[in-house]
Amino acid sequence: MTDLENIFRLAPFELSRTEKQELMLNGLNQLHQFHRNNSEEYSDFSRLLFKDNSEFTRLEQVPFLPVSAFKNHYLKSVSDENVFKVLTSSGTTGQAVSRIVLDKPTSQLQTKALNSIITGVIGSQRLPMLIVDSKVVFANRSSFSARGAGIMGLSIFGKDHTYILDENFELDLTKLTEFLTKYNGQKILIFGFTFMVWEFLFKQIEKGQLDLSQAILIHSGGWKKLENMAVNNEVFKSEFYDKHKLSEIYNFYGMVEQVGSVFIENSQGFLHCPNFSDVIIRNPIDFSVQPHGEPGLIQVQSLLPWSYPGHSLLTEDLGVVMGEDDAENGWKGKYFKILGRSKKAELRGCSDTFKK
Repeated sequence: MTDLENIFRLAPFELSRTEKQELMLNGLNQLHQFHRNNSEEYSDFSRLLFKDNSEFTRLEQVPFLPVSAFKNHYLKSVSDENVFKVLTSSGTTGQAVSRIVLDKPTSQLQTKALNSIITGVIGSQRLPMLIVDSKVVFANRSSFSARGAGIMGLSIFGKDHTYILDENFELDLTKLTEFLTKYNGQKILIFGFTFMVWEFLFKQIEKGQLDLSQAILIHSGGWKKLENMAVNNEVFKSEFYDKHKLSEIYNFYGMVEQVGSVFIENSQGFLHCPNFSDVIIRNPIDFSVQPHGEPGLIQVQSLLPWSYPGHSLLTEDLGVVMGEDDAENGWKGKYFKILGRSKKAELRGCSDTFKK
């Protein structure tokens, strides 16, 4: 397993392009060999679609799985007795969901990575925490949904965890106001999925009814519903400040297929790659690498997934790299923005090839 301990001792956005490429290339070569030796499905896929090198010299050469592969296949690189937890993606009724197999070492790596990123933004002190969700999401303790996994991951940065939705997913305004009264004037942490935060913390509360000026809000996912209501990231932030005086808001991009490798907003509102993760933008027609500033499909690479072959994934999201090593707040690494979802047809050729 790649030694990441020294990486986690660094600030999460410290490595420049040259330093990071060396780290990522070494780690991804190790991961490729490990998964090729321990996952028959990954071995077959990389042999059929990619030149089956023993070692790659550029990051873009590392084979990538379509993220949809985890919905159609149970992919793992560890024995059944070493399976610690299985995460599932969100999905509407009838949809296939991704199943992500974790062993304890991979789960621990993901926790350390998330800790590096989040404490780099909010500090190391645990804060009183509001969770815009219901405890019902933890009904099955051995198989967490994406929401449950997200809450569990972020909960380590909080204390006095208070869920403000009841078992019927209705807002408990009394519990919310009691929490805010208890911690009046103190820094607090709020976490929730974007649409739920908007639906329950913004829409259902009158202007001036809450003072969230001391809060830090971290949220992710669920933009499609909001964009249908003409609410983008800029509107989301300005409306929350106008209504509740909430100014410190961080959106992040992540997926259950690469838990821990989240991309959080920098000071310019772009999503930033941490030391142990990266993105490549690919042309949706021929999968060639797009230069900075040109949109395409987002490929995500991570040094964390050892229990399953999730180290290099082609997502169904469109994005564009906006720059590298020159963010206004001094963070090193690539930063990018999401443009929306791709058409399913664009991924069909790559996805279909994965069938055995």
